Amino acid sequence: MFTAFFRALGQLGDRRFRRVVFLGILLALALLFGVYALFLQLIWWLSPDQINLPVIGPVTGMHTLLGWTSVLFMIGLSVFLMVPVASAFTGIFLEDVADAVEDRHYPQLPPATPLSLGEGLRQSVNFLGVVIVVNLGALFLYPFVGPGIPILFWAVNGFLLGREYFSLVALRRLPPSEVKAMRRRNRWTLWAAGAMMAAPLTVPVLNLVIPVLGVATFTHLYHQLASAGR
Repeated sequence: MFTAFFRALGQLGDRRFRRVVFLGILLALALLFGVYALFLQLIWWLSPDQINLPVIGPVTGMHTLLGWTSVLFMIGLSVFLMVPVASAFTGIFLEDVADAVEDRHYPQLPPATPLSLGEGLRQSVNFLGVVIVVNLGALFLYPFVGPGIPILFWAVNGFLLGREYFSLVALRRLPPSEVKAMRRRNRWTLWAAGAMMAAPLTVPVLNLVIPVLGVATFTHLYHQLASAGR
């Protein structure tokens, strides 16, 4: 697992990787700014521009004040938003990253059967729905785990990301029934590798390159497991 990650990290300087990283950062920022714009609009709709405080009297400019405060809120919220952003990224850029990894490290392999853009997007949309539902459910547990919130977040999303990344990478070379069986045999390894991706997704700026590293890492991991007959 760590070998797969460091081999993926070592390829970040690859021209094809740089292109995908750049596009991925643009996609992530566009999605985050889109959510932020909607959030600001809700502030304008739902908050008064003036409130009356005891002794102080009327205070104006509430829209502006709440708007600046919302920047801090969105920085925190981006930690949670990057998981669905990463899932959206997978279906769009999977082939570019996986092909770059295989061309450099596994040139002896026959060409993979690429997922169509429609199939990749369908898988990502389905996964996005699961991510949202599961994380909304986890919100009810967070008040009860206190300082263990990050661990719960990494565990839940590590399971989801491990399942998603591995399935999409493996489906390029195996039929769905074999992918499912292979995923079941290696469930703990995939969960741990997914958690290794989920943890840095909670770090602003660093989380922008994790979707690329995730696909690359799981491409290596698939080939390692396949060559070991696992």
